[in-house]
Amino acid sequence: MGAPVGDEVDAIVAAWRRERGDLDVEPLQVFSRISRLDTLLEQARATAFDEHDLETWEFDVLSALRRVGAPYQLSPGVLVQQTLVTSGTMTNRVDRLERRGLVRRLPDPRDRRGVLVQLTPSGRTLVDAAMADLLEHERELLARVPARDRERLAGALRALLSAVESG
Repeated sequence: MGAPVGDEVDAIVAAWRRERGDLDVEPLQVFSRISRLDTLLEQARATAFDEHDLETWEFDVLSALRRVGAPYQLSPGVLVQQTLVTSGTMTNRVDRLERRGLVRRLPDPRDRRGVLVQLTPSGRTLVDAAMADLLEHERELLARVPARDRERLAGALRALLSAVESG
């Protein structure tokens, strides 16, 4: 077999090694690829969500509510944890989604001061359609990678994410 096919990150790493041989640029091998993949994934997501007049952040909130199952409601605090934004940002996002009729606020029966954010039927229909289109776009991105490599990659990324999140 021939040498592995290089990519843009290989060129970046080689250039840094040439220019700064005193630096250990090994982290670039992983994190620069993740960064580039993130950019490409965001482009694919934007394409899938544009077809449904959705922003990525809107999908993130709606899908968090959809995944929880009926009655599709979470506290704003749980939404903050799941979407990795601040509480002020989440308040703004819920306001905007509520104006679009995709979510509604309900009193929390367990906490008189609290509220729950609930997915509306139109929000559920929208997020379901967007999810189906997103998965099709993501399948296309993965199509050239053999299944066994996808499984290994998922495992390696799981280990990396776990290490970084627990660190």
